[in-house]
Amino acid sequence: MSLGKAIFTIGGWTLLSRVAGLAREMLVADYLGAGMISDAFMVAFRFPNLFRSLFAEGAFNAAFVPLFDAKLASGGRAAAKSFAEQAYAVLAVMLLTVVVVMELAMPWAIYGLAPGFDDIPGKIELAAELSRITFPYLLFISLVSLQSGVLNALGRFAAAAGTPVLLSLTSMVLLVALAPISPTVAHAAAWGVFASGVTQFLWLLFSMRRAGMSLAPVRPRLTGDVKQLLRKIVPGALGAGVYQLNLVINTVIASSVANGAVSYINYADRLNQLPLGVVGIAIGTALLPTLTRQLRAGDLAAASQSQNRAMEFGLFLALPAAFAFAVLGHPIIAVLFEHGAFTPANTDQVAPTLAAFALGLPAYVLIKALTPSFFARHDTKTPVKVAMIAVLINILLNLVLMMPLKQVGMALATAIAAWVNLALLGWHLRRLGHFSIDARLKSRAWRILLACLAMSAVLWQAQGLLQPLWQQWRLVTLVLLVGLGLVSYGGASLATRAMTIADLKMMVRRNPN
Repeated sequence: MSLGKAIFTIGGWTLLSRVAGLAREMLVADYLGAGMISDAFMVAFRFPNLFRSLFAEGAFNAAFVPLFDAKLASGGRAAAKSFAEQAYAVLAVMLLTVVVVMELAMPWAIYGLAPGFDDIPGKIELAAELSRITFPYLLFISLVSLQSGVLNALGRFAAAAGTPVLLSLTSMVLLVALAPISPTVAHAAAWGVFASGVTQFLWLLFSMRRAGMSLAPVRPRLTGDVKQLLRKIVPGALGAGVYQLNLVINTVIASSVANGAVSYINYADRLNQLPLGVVGIAIGTALLPTLTRQLRAGDLAAASQSQNRAMEFGLFLALPAAFAFAVLGHPIIAVLFEHGAFTPANTDQVAPTLAAFALGLPAYVLIKALTPSFFARHDTKTPVKVAMIAVLINILLNLVLMMPLKQVGMALATAIAAWVNLALLGWHLRRLGHFSIDARLKSRAWRILLACLAMSAVLWQAQGLLQPLWQQWRLVTLVLLVGLGLVSYGGASLATRAMTIADLKMMVRRNPN
């Protein structure tokens, strides 16, 4: 499968999963709104997701896929399967230990993640109770990450990319079913998170069996290969999970800013995650095994070509999404979330927060195209150094911007930190001679920017013209605006030659070998 075809496969499934996730967020907004109960649930959901993003999903795949691919190339499927089984067993024991410790650490752990909750009676206790329900999700979803790494290394991207759909569907069903009989609707949402982890785990067990790579239970042993894996995971955790770490810092500070600020950030981030997940994660997931194989074969020219095309494709999709969120943020939030317990005042808070997050969206997508170059070379230390600088900048900017701009300032701090992260990663790769921007990417980048500016101008004018329709038919107006944005960006892209139809066909063409 070509790099472009892999990106489209992963991106297509990820788009479906993000749409399902958006539907789940709409349901959560309807049931929970934006206040004490929703803040407590967001923190309870953020807790296991933080550990998953830092130590399982990002860092684990970055370390595991190159090692598994090397075993597959040198020793065949039997050697690769044995390595995966040992990693599976050790990971399960480590995760079970973390889950038990964190269950016992409640509610003290909540004071570390959301210290501001203590200002409102009962908020800490509710967040701790919900976290005890959601935290076992970490065990299942982290094992899902290993299963996904195996399937991705085998070139089977669809099953792993589609698992988040099960998260959203399971969560929605449990929320609706349990809300009438739960102490609060947040309890029903928390049980939905727990059940979704189990569902995703069972689905990939079935997918692994179909791929002929069922992992048998073995006695956990710290073999040389497993030790090497763990050594690479530890520094890679921050390097691959800097985005989540920045969001957690935002959560800690937001818990002290205002009641509802944690929820405002979460709703805005969920929308921002839609293009980030579809484009950024698809690029990173597809590019890592591709670069690993090309570098192992010594084909440096092909590796450079793959990285440049991944960045070009990422810019082509991420930059217009960022502009669209900045221009259409308010109508998007109003249509998607403004119902039930979610009020127009909540929309006024979330929309500018989304616009601030969107400023960093292109940077995060391009980071996903640069970090595989380090991981494919078994270098997980450089990204962690860069990540720590970005985290420090995020903390400092949060403290500076939180007072005048509240949660909007926190989102802006995250965006600025992302651009710093990208700049430092690019500088390191160029200094090592591992990356250079080719003539085509240089030419296409400014053409894509022109197309985005043209689209933004059209959308800005169209909002004013459609204002009378907005008063009566919000959904229809938003659909018209989104459609107009797609048409204007597509037309501008063709006019400026930011991307041609022939380019897209070539990207998805299957490799001849």
